[in-house]
Amino acid sequence: MTSIIPNLRATLFAVISLASCPALADNLPHNIEKIKLSVVGIGTLEQTRRPPISFRGTGFVVGDGLHIITNAHVIPPVLDVEQQEKLGILVGQGEVARFREAKQVAIDTEHDLTLLKIEGEPLTPVKFGDSGTLREGQNIAFTGFPIGTVLGLFPVTHRGTVSAITPIVIPAASSKTLDAKSVIRMRTPYTVFQLDATAYPGNSGSPMYDPDTGALYGIINMVFVKSTKENALADPSGISYAIPAKYILDMLNKAGLK
Repeated sequence: MTSIIPNLRATLFAVISLASCPALADNLPHNIEKIKLSVVGIGTLEQTRRPPISFRGTGFVVGDGLHIITNAHVIPPVLDVEQQEKLGILVGQGEVARFREAKQVAIDTEHDLTLLKIEGEPLTPVKFGDSGTLREGQNIAFTGFPIGTVLGLFPVTHRGTVSAITPIVIPAASSKTLDAKSVIRMRTPYTVFQLDATAYPGNSGSPMYDPDTGALYGIINMVFVKSTKENALADPSGISYAIPAKYILDMLNKAGLK
């Protein structure tokens, strides 16, 4: 009769080796806890409004802990000065999240990025990775606020893969579909990450990172909508896009923060 002891030992050795191998272990739960320290909500505060805070998107902490990166399109073009509307970030979690006023200090409309600055106690900045090393088929994760503050401020994490590294502008079928922004992008084309991952409008500005190391690779920029914008929550496409982190680093370099 064949002994089962050698087989049992071999199985136990394989399980122990798998658990102890950093490349094979699932580090995402640990990295989610770290990245959540850097993720903030972006919105405006108007005391006479109900509710007083209007949520607009997601952002994350960079540099010295007093600067925030988000999408340029998340920031309102103008604030209601008469009603003393203020731009700021939401930090904390749930119903106890607090508002901290922020100032816009730099903007890169070409790459849909903006840099905000806050006062007071520094927050935890993200750790940057080399976005130039990201390859098609690689796993990614992103953390943000897909449905805003409907249920309170609770960060949500989605997983996915890089399905393509593609130009930001797709050739228009006709001149009727062109707008000024598309023409500018055609003149200065660059590539973005197309993701096989479900994101929602509130995810704009979410950090996209390596699930194994937590290193930042990009920022969620837009979601491909199958039908109308009104159906984006009920009928998501599962196709999202992210701007490479190298453009964020360029912005931080110009601001003297790297």
